Amino acid sequence: MSSKRADVGIGKDILALVLFVGLCLGIGGLGGAVTAESVTTWYTTLTKPSFNPPNWIFGPVWTTLYILMGVAAWRVWRAADPDIARGPLAVFALQLAVNLGWSVAFFGLHNPGLAVIVILALDLLVLTTALMFRRIDRLAAWLLVPYLAWISFATLLNVTIWRIN
Repeated sequence: MSSKRADVGIGKDILALVLFVGLCLGIGGLGGAVTAESVTTWYTTLTKPSFNPPNWIFGPVWTTLYILMGVAAWRVWRAADPDIARGPLAVFALQLAVNLGWSVAFFGLHNPGLAVIVILALDLLVLTTALMFRRIDRLAAWLLVPYLAWISFATLLNVTIWRIN
């Protein structure tokens, strides 16, 4: 990958990578804080479909996805002129905020119906982000594919939980 930011130096480049990944993991941590109590209380009272994964799977999956997201955003930041990267990275930031908003809607507010609306918006934002990233760095777009697949599954799960409860 040829970098438009090659002049930043290896130290600043690594620092930027750490910051992008740290931002994503930080959002994940905030979502986890919102989720933590409800997982062992309110969530246990919900009827769940047979395809609902065990609770232990969510932490490792989300950690992996947040790392991939951070690397993807960093690659776009590194590869593109700041004026070109600004729009895709703004959409990326918006989808991160909506990602957190889903945790608040579903687990914080105990409102699966509202969470359906939020996750549908998230699906569209992640798809849009991937398409925008693709114009700058194909690998960055591919790094978002597991995230898109997981939230598509989460959308199905969320809709099903909302309907059967």
